[in-house]
Order: sequence, then structure tokens, then C-alpha cells
Amino acid sequence: MTTHEYDIVIVGSGTSGCYAAATAAKDGLDVAVLERKDEEEAGHIACGDALKGADTFPDAIPKSKIESAFTNTGVDHGRFEIPSHDAVLNIPVPGELAVIDRWEFGRLMIEAADDAGAEFHYDTVVTDVLQDDGQVYGVTGKRKGEAVEYNAEVTIDAAGALSVLQDHADFSDATFDTNVTYSQFCSAYREIVEVPEPVDWDDALVFKPTERASGYLWYFPRTPTTINVGLGFQMSEEPMKLVQDLRNDLQDRPEFEGAEVVDKLGAALPTRRPYDSMVAPGYIAVGDAAALINPTTGGGIAGAAYSGQYAAEEAIGAISRGDVSENALWRHNERVMDHFGARYAALDVYNILSTAIDVEDLTSLLASLPGEPIAEALYSGKTSISPRVALQTLKGAMGHLDNIWQIYTVRNVAEDLLDHYERYPDRPSALPQWQDERDEIMECVYQRTGADPKY
Repeated sequence: MTTHEYDIVIVGSGTSGCYAAATAAKDGLDVAVLERKDEEEAGHIACGDALKGADTFPDAIPKSKIESAFTNTGVDHGRFEIPSHDAVLNIPVPGELAVIDRWEFGRLMIEAADDAGAEFHYDTVVTDVLQDDGQVYGVTGKRKGEAVEYNAEVTIDAAGALSVLQDHADFSDATFDTNVTYSQFCSAYREIVEVPEPVDWDDALVFKPTERASGYLWYFPRTPTTINVGLGFQMSEEPMKLVQDLRNDLQDRPEFEGAEVVDKLGAALPTRRPYDSMVAPGYIAVGDAAALINPTTGGGIAGAAYSGQYAAEEAIGAISRGDVSENALWRHNERVMDHFGARYAALDVYNILSTAIDVEDLTSLLASLPGEPIAEALYSGKTSISPRVALQTLKGAMGHLDNIWQIYTVRNVAEDLLDHYERYPDRPSALPQWQDERDEIMECVYQRTGADPKY
């Protein structure tokens, strides 16, 4: 067995892994990034390709290094198609929005992290976690068929949804969140499709419900003739036949007649709140491996980037002090929750609500709503709605007052939840009490929605 020694070992070369690698390498640390794919395939990830807020991304990888992957910067709104009511709901999206070539984006991030000094080990499949007295000190695996061991002061888990590292690590004496099940994730599939003629909605991210509340479809234009099309469903619900269901929908859209599929890929994605704690002794989880994705809009690239940089910065400080304990890494949790994690957790309430409303009632309600209240709830950084917009919404939603009232009461609980997350504890010992109080708020969510408990 070949043994390698590094300051930090990062498992996964996605967005969070690359931003963590670039941050640590720029600071002079010895960093290894382990990637199961070969060098040519690395960066090829199933994604909707929509990227929001690139102008405010962390500076570990400058925007100039990745901007050439932005293939459509003319997107400025979401377009919700509701076929059962022959309706289209347009929702403005504030801030910089783009559709990207995700594979090229992945390559550029890897290149930037490599330029910063990180070492990439391709064809490396991690099989186990090295741990002593509760502290993680690296991983084992196979690289091109050869057994390898990577020892490190800190291991950063950027291995994606349902990370294999978390299956093997023992977190029984840590606060690291283990309340994770497959039902809190979705299964998704996407294709890159070339169409013969430009679509007339190349300035929008197109969303469409499936026949079941647990499913959704998207059409994101990389260019007017290259479209990222995909769908997914909650793993807590009855499975969909993803490939066939997508094919059926494409066949019903005249703009896709004569289209050619140039790439296809599937993945599991978290549709849950962020982990309560993303750290353990010698270990930090980032990106999808810590469920750092907006469960309502699906946005995950920005959160992954920031979580990677925050993890590396906290690891750098802990290593310099000679202390990589849970306490020493705890500030990573605080920074994530303070920046975006609290809002993501509050928005998860609406994801829970959607599983309890009949699909026909939900689509009928959406068809009657103006776009402004939805945009305000999803993108303003708060879950409240102004009185003016509330009146506008009420006027458009007559006939759906029961559902409107349900959403209103759930909104109030979401506000309570957001307030609670903004009091996230500053030390591991305070987490259990904070969790108990949070769980009491979540009981109100389940009572008011009628949804099955998610956690």
C-alpha cells in the first residue's frame, strides 16, 4: 500500500472541493484532491447548469478564471409552465444569473485549484475513513487499482450527496449530523439537447410540474439551441421512470422536434435542510455532502463554493494552532448558518408543504398567483411578504383560500424557524438544546401541513 501525507485531503473535485483546495493551497498548505473519475471526465457532473450570484462568489477562484463557462448570461427570470391551466407564471430573479456549461465550469475550477498548488489524484476511489479515538486522520482507497492511504490533519468531505465517507466514519461521539436518510433526497436525470431552431424562451429558466407533486421538470437554455433538460422526484415518493418520463415530455414540445441528445447523466441531490453540524474531529463536510443546497429553488453552486472556502479557512486556522478538534472547527458551522444555511432551512418548510398539497390544488394555486410574491419569498433573503403583495396575491387566489391560509400559517412558522437558526449556537455543547427547540418548531410545521415528518 502506498501512503501519502498531506495537511488537508479533500474527497471530490466538485465546486466545494475545488474552492476548498484553492483556498488551502494558496495559503501554502499541502493539499490533495481525490477524484474517482479520470482526468478527462473530472468536472462532468449532473447539474441543472443554472448559476445565480456569480458576481458575489468567494475570491478563492476569481470569476475571471471561470467566466468563459458562462454560456447564457441573458437569463433574468423563471418561467413556470402549468399545462393543466394553460398558464405561464413569470417570476423575476434578482442578481446575476447565468446558465453554464457545467463540464467546462468543472474543468476551469480544477485548473484554478491546480494553479493554486493543489495536487489532483484522479482514478482514486475512497473506500474507508481512517479514524483514531474519534478523530478522522485521512482515508483509504484504490488509485488505478492500487491500494492507497492518505493521512491528513483535516479531511474535507466534498464527495456529494449520500457521501460514502459518512457511511464509514464513526460520529457517535461527535455532533456531526447523522439524522440523514435517502428519503430526504431526490433522484434526478438530465440531458443536454441540441434543437434545430432557437427556442423563444432563451431568457428564462423554465420549470414545469409533473403529474405528481413529487416530480418536477426543467428546461434551462445554455444557448438558444443547446438546452439542459431534466427532471427529478423526491425519494420519499413513488419512483418515476425518469428517462421515459422526460422523453414523453420532450415529444410533446414542438421546439424539440428533430433534437439530438449530446450528453446524459443522473444523480442524487439533497432536498433537505443543511446538516445541523458539519464538523467532527479532523473532519468537515461541504457542499452536497452537508446538504448545502436550496431545497426550494435547487440552487447549490454558490453555497458549495462558500462552504468549501469556509471549511478550508477554518482548517488552516485549526492546523496552525495544532488543534483540529470539533471545537476548533465549529466556526465553519456558524459561518455557513449565518451566511445562507438559516435561510435554506427556513425555505425547506415550503418543500415540506408541497408534499402535503394535492398536485392539482398546487398547480391551480400557482396559476392564479402573480410572480412577485414568489420571487420575494425565494430571493429576498426572507420568508415574509409585504402587505401590498399579500393583497395582490389574495386577489389572484380567490377560490384557493384554504391553501392560501395554510401557506400563510406555514410562513409564520418559517419565520420562527429562521429566527431560531439565526441563534445557532457558538459551541458544540449548546447544540442539543438548540436542536430540541428547533424540533418543537418543526412539530408545528407537520401539524399545520399534515405532512409526514421529514427528520
